[in-house]
Amino acid sequence: MSAVLEIQGLRKTYRSRKGIRRALDGFDMVVEAGQVHGFLGPNGSGKTTTLRTLLGLIRPNDGRMTLLGREVPRALPEVAGLVGAIVESPQFFGNFSARDTLSLLADAGGLDRGRVFEVLELVGLRDRSADRVKTYSLGMKQRLAVASALLKHPRLLILDEPANGLDPGGIREMRTLMRNLAGSGMTVVLSSHILGEIQLICDSVTIISAGRRVAAGSVADVLSQHATSSVRVRLESVADLTSAAGALRDVGAQVYVEPDHLLVGGIAQPSAITRALAARGVYVSELSPVAVDLESVFLELTGTAPVEGEHRQVDAPATPAGGGWGR
Repeated sequence: MSAVLEIQGLRKTYRSRKGIRRALDGFDMVVEAGQVHGFLGPNGSGKTTTLRTLLGLIRPNDGRMTLLGREVPRALPEVAGLVGAIVESPQFFGNFSARDTLSLLADAGGLDRGRVFEVLELVGLRDRSADRVKTYSLGMKQRLAVASALLKHPRLLILDEPANGLDPGGIREMRTLMRNLAGSGMTVVLSSHILGEIQLICDSVTIISAGRRVAAGSVADVLSQHATSSVRVRLESVADLTSAAGALRDVGAQVYVEPDHLLVGGIAQPSAITRALAARGVYVSELSPVAVDLESVFLELTGTAPVEGEHRQVDAPATPAGGGWGR
């Protein structure tokens, strides 16, 4: 496969009264042709700055970027017609219908108006195409934005949070659309906070934190590099959780205490858990491995804290093997 998007050593700094802020600090990224590629990072990590810089909306301080084999921003006029993109929240005229909105965009781009109905069908808006955009829900506006990016049959589609505002059914439909587009030969770069969806839909991912790449590769490879040997331990009585945690730490385990179970790492053989607990008169009702997922890897690599109250740590300064815990 050939790369349709390459970024090397991208840097962008901003000056303020507080000094210099590095929005991008030598960031690298590669996206191969025909993939659905997830671009992930916490708020303020540099995702949107990267996309805006790539599309010529921000001038970088240093680095090299190519789209479809051409160096940008110098070659943007040549490749812009082959790239569809939505960055940040799309804006439309509320009194225009979806059909009129896309027709105007098609005319401005010298495109066949017949494509308007094709993309409306693709995103599930054909039956509402005559309605004014101001009557649309947030999710419908997101669908319209995706339709606008698809008008010119792009070879590369860049979408920033396309599932924002969609209900579960809409998210599933968007997932199917992305896979179908990739199946037709289009390359899709997808930024999203819905990490479960990214794991389901994407072939590969890049994770950015504080302006730097912290992980990249196929989803399977990124997960395998952070596989955990931790196990979930449920007891016959939740009243025994605290004493069980102490017993396991006495034998060198790393333990997180949850409301109804323990998450235990640092133990080579699960049988050591049952032996240590039985010696204290505590008995296990469930012992199961914890499967690593993209959310737990993301939390580990970016240092993003779980939702307050979601996980409780008791006297365990070291994180379990494999890092942070997913929901």
